[in-house]
Amino acid sequence: MVVTETLYLAHPDLSEGRLAKLRAAVVNARALAGVARGIGLGAHIKLGRGEEATGGRDKASILSDTLEAVIGAVHLSGGIEVSAEVVHRLFDPLLDVASGLGAGLDWKTSLQELSADQGLGVPEYVIEDDGPDHMKTFTAQVRVGDHLYGNGKGRSKKEAEQGAAETAYGEIAAALGLDLHGRPAGGS
Repeated sequence: MVVTETLYLAHPDLSEGRLAKLRAAVVNARALAGVARGIGLGAHIKLGRGEEATGGRDKASILSDTLEAVIGAVHLSGGIEVSAEVVHRLFDPLLDVASGLGAGLDWKTSLQELSADQGLGVPEYVIEDDGPDHMKTFTAQVRVGDHLYGNGKGRSKKEAEQGAAETAYGEIAAALGLDLHGRPAGGS
């Protein structure tokens, strides 16, 4: 709620869709995990032996869930003003970065939009995985038309797909003479 209100008040000229993308860039498991890592939250989580042995202190899902729980606990104990202050301290830097990201708000969506705008076809993700079930690593590439683009790696398919979409977007945009906002390179 605090992030949504902050974005709305800071960017009254943006469309609802653009505001939703900005919010999603800040309030998602990856971003929450990054904030949790930034404050060293993983060191304070009580884990079972299995999660401890498999690197649970650095798993995005555990970190993001724990950060949400901490913010919820702050809200319950201190109310909206205190929890809003904590959210601002933790997320205002991300809000500033997200506002300037352009296509980087959501690479998969941006790649799909670029592909549609240029008549290139629908992006399809080619995923491979490696490792045991509890420590899988995923790699992804994107097929657009007859070409494979990008390379992405991650602990989840979604993370690998986002990485592949990011590099594919850059490759396709460069080949078309566009910047990361989908505009002609060198333009504004």
